[in-house]
Amino acid sequence: MSQKRNVKIAATVMTSALLLSGCGLFGGEKAKEIDPPQDVSYVDEGDKAAEETVKEEKTTAEGKKGEEAAQTYSRQLYLIDSNGLVVAQTFDLPKQEGVAKQVLDYLVEGGPVTNMLPDGFRAVIPQDTQVSVNVKDGVAVVDFSKEFKNYQKEDELKILQSITWTLTQFDSVKTVKIMINGHEQNEMPVGGTPISSELSRADGINLDTAGVMDITDTKPLTVYYTAQHDDKTYYVPVTTRVSNDEEDPIAAVVKKLTEGPSANTALLSDFSQDVKLLEEPKLEDGTVTLNFNESIYGSADEEKKMVSSHVVNSLVLSLTEQAGIENVVLTVDGKADLVNEDGKKMTEPVARPVNVNTGSF
Repeated sequence: MSQKRNVKIAATVMTSALLLSGCGLFGGEKAKEIDPPQDVSYVDEGDKAAEETVKEEKTTAEGKKGEEAAQTYSRQLYLIDSNGLVVAQTFDLPKQEGVAKQVLDYLVEGGPVTNMLPDGFRAVIPQDTQVSVNVKDGVAVVDFSKEFKNYQKEDELKILQSITWTLTQFDSVKTVKIMINGHEQNEMPVGGTPISSELSRADGINLDTAGVMDITDTKPLTVYYTAQHDDKTYYVPVTTRVSNDEEDPIAAVVKKLTEGPSANTALLSDFSQDVKLLEEPKLEDGTVTLNFNESIYGSADEEKKMVSSHVVNSLVLSLTEQAGIENVVLTVDGKADLVNEDGKKMTEPVARPVNVNTGSF
């Protein structure tokens, strides 16, 4: 199942190789609040003797204001790819107030995202839909215009997942409530998919229940596989099911990644099925340490002790979906002497990326 890929990805849209350092996989600044406070520049008016100084300071302040107006922020938009999967792509959007509304406006077909869409991706909210958002106490109440009802039935769950995961990228949004023309919705208008009053990431994304006989005897687990479009590779979150008997969710993630995605999908995994954990994962102060056998290298890289960037990315993205895990340390036979694809030693813990599929490292 293991496949090797080294691809060059266009900036701001797709993911390529990983620069493994102690910082993160993809870079970017975390969106910590819905409306970041704007810097305020001012000068006190002095006496006439200081008039020229005040003018100079005012000119400088105006220049800074102009620079601030040109600022952009990295935001994740969950779009639909050519395989019909909901996938985050990171874009630099103009700085403005009301970023919760802004990111949803960029999910509207025919809207401002149109000329930015990567090949093989499409927006998810029906064309001409108007959006308003009110965020309070961790809940984003989203009110759509009547045009929201103009979608294909098969996109219904994908639309809910896209809206929920796009909004919950912000720390100030924990759950999402859907309204149409001021009326709260208990189900989607076309296919009748039930809508919880508190949509969250716990509801999952790209749900995979293949091979599950009794869903009540399982629990959800989100892992990241890879997908390709033309020569571009990117990471796709999939919420799969694992047995309730699985006591260690960290080991369950490794198991799912080595098993690979369901056969009926276009997803891929760089993990060899021979990859094994040699001991139980150790979690301390937000950092989990994994000790693998040498199969983690892959057959072509065993002598170099090199680990595929896609293996590391998938591990870190998947594990840090779990509460309490912020960093991942990889060892082989108890030794931290691995190197990445650039030949650099992996001596520092790897943190979860703030933004996924950015194309810049």
